[in-house]
Amino acid sequence: MRKQDREKFVRLANKRVNTALKALQLIGNLSNRSNYEYTEDDVSKVLKALQDELNSCRRRFETASRTRGNAQFSLD
Repeated sequence: MRKQDREKFVRLANKRVNTALKALQLIGNLSNRSNYEYTEDDVSKVLKALQDELNSCRRRFETASRTRGNAQFSLD
């Protein structure tokens, strides 16, 4: 791995993860019943959407790790 690729990953990961964490905190603020009205079904839909996207992200990283680490070629 090139050093600049690593630096780019770290820079973007820091920025994007912090943005995602802030967005999750803002979603958590919606739990304040004195300001918002919602049902348990609403909560389930929100949490399912978030969990589905997190699972998709995890699968992408796992797939990338498997496919890049096992590639081999030989003309023999």
